[in-house]
Amino acid sequence: MDYEKVPDIISSKDLDYLSDMFNWNYGAFKCTQNAIAKVEDPELCEHLEEASRLFSDGMDTVLSILEGGNNE
Repeated sequence: MDYEKVPDIISSKDLDYLSDMFNWNYGAFKCTQNAIAKVEDPELCEHLEEASRLFSDGMDTVLSILEGGNNE
């Protein structure tokens, strides 16, 4: 289901799903950050940094939903 507006109430099933999404993105973000610190190839670092930004954006999206973002 695609909402134009985030519902005022989030079911426990939805909250579990959002929690899983956040945790997956956080784990992937931490792994890419750790890899960036160890990788010496500049091109590979660029790809890892882009992936890290995508995972960070995913976490921000989940937090925005939980904060009731985009409802106005």
